[in-house]
Amino acid sequence: MFSRSAFLSAVSILTLTAIACTSVVSSPAAAPETAPTAAAPSTAITSTATPTPIAETRTPLGATATPELAVTATTKPEPNVASSLPDVNLRDPNERPPEFLQRQWKTDFSRHTVSYDEIMSGGPPRDGIPPIDNPMYASVANPPENMGANEPVIALEINGDARAYPLAILIWHEIVNDEVGGVPVSVTYCPLCNTAITFDRRVGEQVLDFGTSGMLRKSDLVMWDRQTESWWQQITGEAIVGELTGTKLTFIPAPLTSWKEFTEAYPDGQVLTRETGFSRNYNTPPYSGYDNLGGQPFLFGGAIDSKLPAMERVIGLDLGQEKVAYPFGGFSESPVVHDTVSGQDIVIFFADGTLSAFDGRGPEGRRTVGSTGVFSPTLDGRDLTFALQDGAIVDEQTGSEWNVLGQAVAGDLVGRSLAPVVHANHFWFAWQAFHPDTEVRTAEDIMR
Repeated sequence: MFSRSAFLSAVSILTLTAIACTSVVSSPAAAPETAPTAAAPSTAITSTATPTPIAETRTPLGATATPELAVTATTKPEPNVASSLPDVNLRDPNERPPEFLQRQWKTDFSRHTVSYDEIMSGGPPRDGIPPIDNPMYASVANPPENMGANEPVIALEINGDARAYPLAILIWHEIVNDEVGGVPVSVTYCPLCNTAITFDRRVGEQVLDFGTSGMLRKSDLVMWDRQTESWWQQITGEAIVGELTGTKLTFIPAPLTSWKEFTEAYPDGQVLTRETGFSRNYNTPPYSGYDNLGGQPFLFGGAIDSKLPAMERVIGLDLGQEKVAYPFGGFSESPVVHDTVSGQDIVIFFADGTLSAFDGRGPEGRRTVGSTGVFSPTLDGRDLTFALQDGAIVDEQTGSEWNVLGQAVAGDLVGRSLAPVVHANHFWFAWQAFHPDTEVRTAEDIMR
């Protein structure tokens, strides 16, 4: 049963998703000028034909253990997409979706790995929540006036090219098709699950362009690609219906952080502007108050594990043998935590200050939810131990100071970076829906 507040939230969402379908839209093709050309790939790319999607040559922890979550060097593409499709356990090809799901699609509905009973319409039609295909940027040195210090952004850096994607924009569009550091990417955000995930959008030799299908599964965004009209689960990065069923996209580390943290880490970076080609009120989120801890998820029919409140934000890790979730609640008191997951040592950094994307954009009354970074504590074969000293994250071996993005900003190691571990900041209900065997670990438990 929905509480009254959850019901009102649902009504608000239905109203605003309808607005997303019918509000005045200026054609994306009319967006002024052309998006800036991405910087040329750095020498960290090992092959001009198949550039590695991560700056430097390090591979995030878990790359071999969890191919659906980890970033690995791109292998040589197959001659065509069809010849490189994975072997998957398809469901009965005679199982067909309801007529309303098939309408106006050229998708191969005989290929699917999930039951069509699990997929539902979210309200808007295909691309009724319009993706951004012609992103426009401003420099960190000359940012838009609307960028407050604690605004939440998705921070993406590839081959020295750093971009910030404000959630105030992503919450209205959910997908940005872009090229960063010479790598085609899709930066995605599902507000209903608080899932900010960035993908390399190459499959074999083909570069895919993604849109919003208008469908949801377990409350999570179902994307579609314009090349094959396959449907993709955003949380897992896997095609679940259509020609490319079973194919998994490569995840690229792109944490949620504050605008202030991004600008300090990447003074030469760029920020996505509100020149999207669409008419939206980016000062007001369409899901106001949705992330209240006492609330309930929208269009979610599954069971919710009562270990945590449904809308609790968690640091989610899937390193193969173990799936672990760390609730945000304990990290304000313990912002630096060491742990071991699937035999791999990790360190978690937490920073207060980052604002919720679900509150109004006025200066008063906005809640802070914080931001996180997860890294390997090993640098050049040396294990570092981190602790909080006088409000700063410091390693005990060299006394160097580190930021939440894993960069040494002072001391002997200044300029060095820790290898990131791909992690999630999902709502608890969304993480456990796709990782039901998750172990919950609190910061307090680990610190004991």
